[in-house]
Amino acid sequence: MKKLLKGAFLALMAVVTMTACSDEEPYQEPTLDVTPNNIAGSWRLASWSGGELAEGGYVYIDFVRADRTFTLYQNVDSQQLRTITGSYYIETDAELGAVIRGSYDYGKGDWANRYIVTDLTDDRMVWTAKNNANDVSVYVRAELPEGFKQDEE
Repeated sequence: MKKLLKGAFLALMAVVTMTACSDEEPYQEPTLDVTPNNIAGSWRLASWSGGELAEGGYVYIDFVRADRTFTLYQNVDSQQLRTITGSYYIETDAELGAVIRGSYDYGKGDWANRYIVTDLTDDRMVWTAKNNANDVSVYVRAELPEGFKQDEE
């Protein structure tokens, strides 16, 4: 009887060990805190409200950690490159988490929305407009195309 119980116990332990090591759960990259340090660098808008940008359209944003400024490079409202600069601010909302907002230089005002930043990893982040949960932007880490920073070289 002891041999039977011992065999059943060993079989049960083998089953538990095999199911505990299952590869069914996909790897999920750990998220980062939303800080000026973690978002510093260049990002490309990969999708906007679930869709893609028009063919040939682009939006890049380059965040500078040290002075909390940004440079936006885009052609969404023009066929040519438009460069827009300003400052950004990250706040923590007790219910929503990290919220980013910005102000444009030269008295152009504030961003149209404040955005809840989620799922920040080394190479991806999601922005959802605070006042419109359907307005979702996905940014991916990207190098700025050649020629975008001509005045800084």
